[in-house]
Amino acid sequence: MTVFITGVAGFVGTNLAAALLERGERVVGFDNFCRGSEANLAGLRTNPDFMFERVELTDIAAYRSALARAHEADPITEIWHMAANSDIPAGIADPHVDLGDTFMTTFNTLLLMREFGVGTIAFASSSAIYGDLGERPLVENIGPLFPISNYGAMKLASEAAISAAVESDLERALLFRFPNVIGVPATHGVILDFVRKLQATPGCLDVLGDGTQQKSYLHVEELVDAMLHIRDHDNARLSCYNIGAADDGVTVRFIAETVRDRVSPQAEIRYGEGNRGWVGDVPKFVYSIDKLLALGWRPKLGSAAAVRRAVDQVVEQETTQ
Repeated sequence: MTVFITGVAGFVGTNLAAALLERGERVVGFDNFCRGSEANLAGLRTNPDFMFERVELTDIAAYRSALARAHEADPITEIWHMAANSDIPAGIADPHVDLGDTFMTTFNTLLLMREFGVGTIAFASSSAIYGDLGERPLVENIGPLFPISNYGAMKLASEAAISAAVESDLERALLFRFPNVIGVPATHGVILDFVRKLQATPGCLDVLGDGTQQKSYLHVEELVDAMLHIRDHDNARLSCYNIGAADDGVTVRFIAETVRDRVSPQAEIRYGEGNRGWVGDVPKFVYSIDKLLALGWRPKLGSAAAVRRAVDQVVEQETTQ
């Protein structure tokens, strides 16, 4: 089996590729290095069953040519579409960012799947599609959905395009709605941001918002394990799952204090005002994973334990670079 991964040099993509290779599957991956890097691929390139090409997925002609070469060499059976803009504030500042990197990469992928007869897609969606529903538990069939960021809007639009493609030509689609995913190789996110801030200014840590923002955090290794579990155990033509920790999450204050204690224990933490870190930030959500639990998968780490582990890993990453 040959699996194709978009965004393979990124945070989730590298971990997913490693897990698939460990299973004995052949992996072809594309990336434009917008967030990912050549360094992230070092461990994958030593495996003869891994092939990589640098490709801009928004350039349909370049994407088509590269995919045709890979598909001709060894037919691709499924596509894991992980590529997207992961910088929510960047998409708020310039909506073209999410239109291109989040939606058009999905649109082009579906177009080429039809052309090359690839029947299965697994898609990295997001909790951001739900918008701000306050204390209401976020279950997969809740609605209506009103995202408050361009990132969430383009993820939701991508889900809709995939659903329509299932009706017309796809054989199977798996929609994975991610929580806040942490671990290494970290390319963005609150933990990496805090670590770098404290390395630059060890005496203080400035935090966006008042620190009361509370969310579910899942380690990337468990995210990949959950996705593969769903792939193995749900045979529906169109499936949608929340993936996350089995708790109500932790606060930004907890993360800031954990990073401070690890990097610069004497640092002062200076919080901002209000419970939103930026426009489009959802300050608190309760993520239901009951559907995933019913399928037989449960995370081993809670949000707090996942944060502590990720902080140690990110500090090591930033120290050894």
